[in-house]
Amino acid sequence: MKRGMTIRVRFTDEDWARVNRDWAAWWAGELERPLVWIRGGDWLVPRFDQERVSDDKLFLSNYQDMPAAELVDLITTCLENTLFLGDAIPKWHLNFGPGIMAGFLGARVDSEPDTVWFSPSEHRPIHAIHPVYDAENVWWRRIQDLMHLLVERWEDRALVCFTDLGGNMDIIASLCETQPLLMSLYDAPEEVSRLVAEVTRLWLRFYEESYAVTGAVGRGSSPWAPIWSPERCYMLQSDFAYMISPQMFEQFVLPDLTACCDHLEHGFYHLDGIGQIAHLDHLLSIKRLRGIQWVPGAGKLQPQQWFSLLKRIRDAGKLCQLFVTPEGARTVVRELGGRGFVLAIEPALTEEEAQDLLRTLAREDITAPQGAYPW
Repeated sequence: MKRGMTIRVRFTDEDWARVNRDWAAWWAGELERPLVWIRGGDWLVPRFDQERVSDDKLFLSNYQDMPAAELVDLITTCLENTLFLGDAIPKWHLNFGPGIMAGFLGARVDSEPDTVWFSPSEHRPIHAIHPVYDAENVWWRRIQDLMHLLVERWEDRALVCFTDLGGNMDIIASLCETQPLLMSLYDAPEEVSRLVAEVTRLWLRFYEESYAVTGAVGRGSSPWAPIWSPERCYMLQSDFAYMISPQMFEQFVLPDLTACCDHLEHGFYHLDGIGQIAHLDHLLSIKRLRGIQWVPGAGKLQPQQWFSLLKRIRDAGKLCQLFVTPEGARTVVRELGGRGFVLAIEPALTEEEAQDLLRTLAREDITAPQGAYPW
């Protein structure tokens, strides 16, 4: 098939060159402006079961019975109806639920239209849980098939993102349930540490086998989140950490995060909810952790309103990614300056709205010298 005809996205080689230049400068701390991630156009169109969907809302685990080639056709159509504006790139996240690696290791996968749940396939004490790599696991095989087909179909015109492998302790909680795991932190800490190490080794294997496929086209890598890297990157997380003390975070979570960051060129952390703020000092201490994604949680102040927290992240030399409205983006650049931020704009904008916002940010950014914006 002729190059460029595999998927019809409005994103040129010149756009990819701009992405490489600006994101590389951002990772290096040399970009004077924020990166602004905007999706728009007609992307919210009926494609799957007459629903309006995007990659972050579409759980592919609900389509296990659909032939992979047919599913690739539908995903491609969705992506072709998306505009990628500002610093966004054409990409698709293979969404099988946050923590699908638990499914790779034998956990039960219960998929619903708007979420996915993972639970133990059998109840075993923690000392009896010894996860192993299974090349023929049905969930792992499905994701591999989709990765290969999408890379073959899209070539280097769009990026296939990593599936959401999940955080180490979150995966373990899916293998033995949350409450027993919490009790084991006290009753069998050595077994928890042993299991953490085993899961981390497997996590790195699944990551590398995925990157060997998706990274082969030379367009870098991206997780589910709106970040992109010319090298290895990932949005690390530990939702389980919401329930434990900073001391336990240091003992059971920090070693895993450090090992993953040591393996990645560009590791980020998903700081989800105010209960995770207690762990921020430990996170900021990880030398190779490059940035923090801050998500305050439902009913809390908007991301851009946490000025002291955002300043704390930036003063520690870390980058920061936020989901904000257009007004929220203007607040960030007006109050804090845009340097070091990725501002992912919600909801989707028209092209005219996006260009207007980008021009406004260029005027209001106190850190960006004149001419620093390419738009």
